[in-house]
Amino acid sequence: MKSLKKRELQSNAFLVAVSAVVLGLIAGALLMAVIGSNPFAGFWYLFRGSLMNIERIGNTLATATTLMLVGLSVAFAFRTGLFNIGASGQMLVGGLCATIVAHKVFLPRPLFLAVLIGSALAGGALWGVIPGFLKAKFNVHEVVATIMMNWIAYWSVYYFVPAYLKGPSLETESASIAVSQSLRTGWLTNLFNGSYMNLGFFIAIISVILIKFILDKTTLGFSLKAVGANRFCAEYAGIKVNRNVVISMMIAGGLAGLAGLSFYTGYSRNMQIGVLPSQGFDGIAVALLGASNPIGVFFSALFFGVLQSGKGFMNAMTSVPPEIADTIIAVIIYFTATSVLFKRFWDAVFKRRNNRVNPQEKSVETTPVKEEK
Repeated sequence: MKSLKKRELQSNAFLVAVSAVVLGLIAGALLMAVIGSNPFAGFWYLFRGSLMNIERIGNTLATATTLMLVGLSVAFAFRTGLFNIGASGQMLVGGLCATIVAHKVFLPRPLFLAVLIGSALAGGALWGVIPGFLKAKFNVHEVVATIMMNWIAYWSVYYFVPAYLKGPSLETESASIAVSQSLRTGWLTNLFNGSYMNLGFFIAIISVILIKFILDKTTLGFSLKAVGANRFCAEYAGIKVNRNVVISMMIAGGLAGLAGLSFYTGYSRNMQIGVLPSQGFDGIAVALLGASNPIGVFFSALFFGVLQSGKGFMNAMTSVPPEIADTIIAVIIYFTATSVLFKRFWDAVFKRRNNRVNPQEKSVETTPVKEEK
């Protein structure tokens, strides 16, 4: 019975996500029609721009990698009852730490990659621990604390990059990281015909599997989810709530730091000042569409990667502006956030189907039991 309910909940979450995506695409089609464009041509070039050859597929996967790690960060915090809106700042700090290592540390490749990944993980985790500590110790709301941490990271990078990592010609970005010091590797570049595909994709896959294992198979995951479900009941049961809050934000920050690693040392290979990465906020959409489930986040990130990667090609080939893709994402977020309506609809559908298949259960549930005299 429990496994049946669990399967129904999972299928409902999947149907809610699919419903949100379909309605988002319909809204995009209506907007294209309103501005006088052909929706079928628009969608054709949108998806073709992401998937029409091996190079574009590689670029789509590289775009999805960052979204996957940020979405995983936000989803992990959601599952533990926290709202990590500071993923952009954690990305910046993780990316800055990785960029410093890429420019200053020279080791054999396997050891260098371990140090590079560890630096980004540590930087993002540190930026997540601070709001987690403030939440646990002083009950400072994590949304306020993480927003402030975003801007501290922003201005820190604004100062640090021109002062210590400046490129040879531009004041607004760091020197480009050598390919041998980045996450890019020759066999992946050749396999995807010169795309931005890099080792960050495999780091994201490992992170999805690891977070799924932690949440579903470990005592730590159970404690974190218990705190997220009801912190007062968890505290009554003997779970150390404050410690779990700090651990949750530390792990979420570390995941966002890995997103900074994949973006700044894999995708772009340099850091620009004056830019707060939008992926930190796009990760909220990825987490919502993925129902805060690591596997759902994986597929959600791939879908958003397709939209982000193909919108430029759509604009080049048609009169449809690239903002249409952003509007589709916004509509999907809206419908996902109001998922209670879809849940009620699909619950009613499943209930009607079950009553049709098993009418005996309905009669047993509805027949009153006669009391013996």
